[in-house]
Amino acid sequence: EATLDLAERRRIRSAIRELQRQELERDEETLASKRFRPERSSHRQDNKENWPQSQRLEEEQQAALAALSEQLKAITSVEELTKLLRAAGEYEERKLIRAAIRKLRAEEIE
Repeated sequence: EATLDLAERRRIRSAIRELQRQELERDEETLASKRFRPERSSHRQDNKENWPQSQRLEEEQQAALAALSEQLKAITSVEELTKLLRAAGEYEERKLIRAAIRKLRAEEIE
């Protein structure tokens, strides 16, 4: 319906904005709950044999990332870091290298 009362129009618009905001919050909560679901116990039971092996692989990967992090601290050239970035295969390695490049560039700007 059309209304000529400006105050009523403002109230309607603010109510619509509030409903949209609440809908966005519900959508974000739904996405977050889907994204960060805890591991299901039945899946863990199915994968019980491989769990120690995957745990060991994860620990090895963490150790390799820690070593890479120490190596990156010693590098002071963006070109060297860029070469490492192009050669890196794993996402976590590339993530660390990009962070080191950003840090070096920030230091150069200062």
